[in-house]
Amino acid sequence: MVKEELTSSLTEVQKFKHAAILRVDEKPILIIESKKDYIPIEEFKEIFQAVGELVKSDKIEKLIFDKRQLRIFHQPSMEWYFIHWKEEMWKYGLKTHRKLLPQDDIFRESVKIGREKIFRENPQLKAREMDIQYCDNLDEAIEN
Repeated sequence: MVKEELTSSLTEVQKFKHAAILRVDEKPILIIESKKDYIPIEEFKEIFQAVGELVKSDKIEKLIFDKRQLRIFHQPSMEWYFIHWKEEMWKYGLKTHRKLLPQDDIFRESVKIGREKIFRENPQLKAREMDIQYCDNLDEAIEN
């Protein structure tokens, strides 16, 4: 992995076995950083529930999900994330999401197909109205 030059400083908020939650100092931004090639769905939900509490208490405006260490795509986790978690977070003002994906064409295509399926089967989702963008590095995700 290439060492990134960050314009913002980060503080670890909570550590899990497969990921960590980081806060961008002095900004209403959280980062979920994957640490392994896969996050089991139980831990995935636990991580996002912890993030949800921070969104509610600290008025977080942007979430960056750094998936660059992931190698295994899990559709049920993505469905829960879009259909349940993002819908709830919309109510608390979290409408800006940035994603950092691994340099893996199959993983990236799986994300695209998975998201299209979720939107096709759930046309009412607020996620359609969210500012969701894919970025190449952490600085870009923080600044845009």
